[in-house]
Amino acid sequence: MPQRLSPKSQIPDPKLLWRPLRIARTLLSVYYAYMVEYRAELMFWVLSGSFPLILMGIWNQAAQSGQFGLSPLDVVRYFLAVFVVRQFTVVWVIWDFEKEVIQGKLSPLLLQPLDPGWRHFISHFAERFARLPFAIGLIALFFILYPDAWWLPTASGCFWGLIAIAAAFCLRFLMQYTYAMLAFWVERASAIEQFALLFYIFLSGMIAPLSVFPEAVRSAILWTPFPYLIYFPASLLVGLPVDLTRGLLTMLAWSLIFWRLNRCLWKRGLKQYSGMGA
Repeated sequence: MPQRLSPKSQIPDPKLLWRPLRIARTLLSVYYAYMVEYRAELMFWVLSGSFPLILMGIWNQAAQSGQFGLSPLDVVRYFLAVFVVRQFTVVWVIWDFEKEVIQGKLSPLLLQPLDPGWRHFISHFAERFARLPFAIGLIALFFILYPDAWWLPTASGCFWGLIAIAAAFCLRFLMQYTYAMLAFWVERASAIEQFALLFYIFLSGMIAPLSVFPEAVRSAILWTPFPYLIYFPASLLVGLPVDLTRGLLTMLAWSLIFWRLNRCLWKRGLKQYSGMGA
């Protein structure tokens, strides 16, 4: 006869429940220490993300004509918010994953009881904390040069803005990690990201606020994932009018689409990878 389990034996071990958190904390501390070793490189990465601050001067002149739809002060604050959003949503996983596949470094990672994708995700997450002091320094310099642009987001704008930034980072990571799966079949999967970067630059709101686009063009763009990577969280921080519910639901929908596509390509790609002798 089958033995009955006692109620006490059916309770999961608390150590098993805390195990994922311990793994995440260990990986986070390791990758943070690794990122901090390259402080000079991090500073250049932060400076490379200052492109919106350059565009700010161009659009600020255009806004002074009064036909831009936004005041010069709104333009300055918007592009500062774009700079902040970009600092927390930059992703490079496709280049790391491509190198792992081509050089065979993925093989030992597959023997470990942890999906390699989580290592990349936590390394990106740790890098946010490592670059934070440099980003704060540039923001402080910005307010010294533009004291009239000083403002504090409202409590709701700050809360939903941070939520949107976190969601934008996850969506951006899923999109690029999905493109990275093509490294199982082609040697230059990063070329896909470079092509998608064109849409990211022009449709995300990094070049210009989407509010200056024609209504028909803006309506079509809002169905794509790109506006929610920069324009949506930046607008929440600044206080520009956006549809919060639609934005969050659209981000969730695209995240689920890319997650499902990523898992399908991962399973098929592993068969391709093992077929190459890995």
